[in-house]
Amino acid sequence: MSDVAESWNDVTGSGYTLTFGYPSAEAYAAVVEALVADRVASRLGARDRTLWGPAAEDEAGKRLAWVGLSTESRPLVAELAELAATQRAAGLRRVVLCGMGGSSLAPEVICEADGVDLVVLDSSDPDFVRTALEDRLAETVVVVSSKSGGTVETDSQRRAFEKAFTDAGIDPADRIVVVTDPGSPLEQSARDAGYRVFLADPDVGGRYSALTAFGLVPSALAGADIGRLLDEAESIRPALETDSVDNPGLRLGALLGASNLAGVDKVVLASAGAPYAGFGDWAEQLIAESTGKDGKGILPVVVPSLDAPDVAPSRPDEVLATFGPDTPGERVSPVSGWQVHVDASLGAQMLLWEHATAVAGRIIGINPFDQPDVESAKAAARELLDGSGASPTPDFVDGAVTVYASEGWLPAGVVTVADAVGSLLDTLDQSHGYVAVQAYLDRHRDAALAGVRETLATRTGRPVTFGWGPRFLHSTGQYHKGGPATGVYLQITGDPEADLAVPGRAFTFQEFLTSQAVGDATVLADKGRPVLRLHVTGPAQLGAVVEALG
Repeated sequence: MSDVAESWNDVTGSGYTLTFGYPSAEAYAAVVEALVADRVASRLGARDRTLWGPAAEDEAGKRLAWVGLSTESRPLVAELAELAATQRAAGLRRVVLCGMGGSSLAPEVICEADGVDLVVLDSSDPDFVRTALEDRLAETVVVVSSKSGGTVETDSQRRAFEKAFTDAGIDPADRIVVVTDPGSPLEQSARDAGYRVFLADPDVGGRYSALTAFGLVPSALAGADIGRLLDEAESIRPALETDSVDNPGLRLGALLGASNLAGVDKVVLASAGAPYAGFGDWAEQLIAESTGKDGKGILPVVVPSLDAPDVAPSRPDEVLATFGPDTPGERVSPVSGWQVHVDASLGAQMLLWEHATAVAGRIIGINPFDQPDVESAKAAARELLDGSGASPTPDFVDGAVTVYASEGWLPAGVVTVADAVGSLLDTLDQSHGYVAVQAYLDRHRDAALAGVRETLATRTGRPVTFGWGPRFLHSTGQYHKGGPATGVYLQITGDPEADLAVPGRAFTFQEFLTSQAVGDATVLADKGRPVLRLHVTGPAQLGAVVEALG
């Protein structure tokens, strides 16, 4: 048996150290050695579309350019430095990013790591959008990012900023920068409008796009050092493409994939002193959207730190994954036996987890590059907006909270929010179940609501995820509908302080946001997932929901 078969084992290279734990050294070693024998690392580096089976070949063939981005994105560094300098000289120091999913989560964590300000507008909530429009507009540059060019959230935000600039006597062509794929509808309309356009590599999927123009353009304009980020990724790339049992991507991918096959289908992501604590949110969308399909998948559970009260070692269906310079040691030792700690720079972390997720997909037996269940929620939302979809009827009203439940699980006679929540949690599978809280609200103003994740995790003893709508629809939303049918879903919606029109559209931001929540709930219900929606009459009424959840 090779040296991989130690009960604890460090893998160390240029700028990275990984420490692993696993219940069976021999079984884990066998998985790693099989990957080496199959030359998975070198074939991935060579962009071999056959790694995930015949059914995945077509999609994989169009989605593997991310492996070389640490060098191929290098020309952007000088171009963006020049543009950023020009904008700063013009007094434009506030950068707003309109984007969803991978288009927003990567720049958010990149800028966090560098300590520079980036306003990420990844919501349809009218109060959230209005705040972004009204703050220092005279100093604002807007980056509009959409791979397809047709993302409705991003298109709506772009329209709102175009109107705001025009109303203020500012030419939008002086303020709007567009990132999209070649040939998208957004490319042509942006060029017609005179906007600066950056084209991303079309052979990279959104969740693998951190080192493309989608991740780099807004980050550089905000002041992040994208040259260093690419250097960090390049420093680990040779190790990731080497067929060796010391390959960190094979090791991490083997841990995620082998544990999943053993029934450990969740990974807790916790910062261990990392200067990029938001990395968990980026990794969440990468892992969940890549693996959650065909009734399989790995559910990421993002916690703020190892000090979170619900980081319990007693859940046998969880891998514990920590990232940062602090070594957790024996502070938390999961009963499952599966554990990994990664200490690396942000660029290296990103490329490492992309490789590991692709490797885990091969082990689990899924195509890590498609997203078969994302479009269904979008279609349901469109039906509601155009009037062809049925609006839901509330089950009851309790004070300031209107309650909606999908069919088949809420007992007759339930008339309080507290009892409805209790009934939802009673349906939870105590061996593999999880709770997904989905808040379609202003994620800055209502940030304290995220505390209900820990409250529910403590109450149920089960993993709980928390996502802000609609941004989670572009990440964990795929897992919710395509992954194992073990979740229960709690939506929290509310009336805004004031609605906001979408210029040139027949719907408002609030109407769009509501259609997204109801559309996703409809698709979940059609797949037999229990859904409870609690709708409040305004932000001040959220306390009633928090009380019921506790």
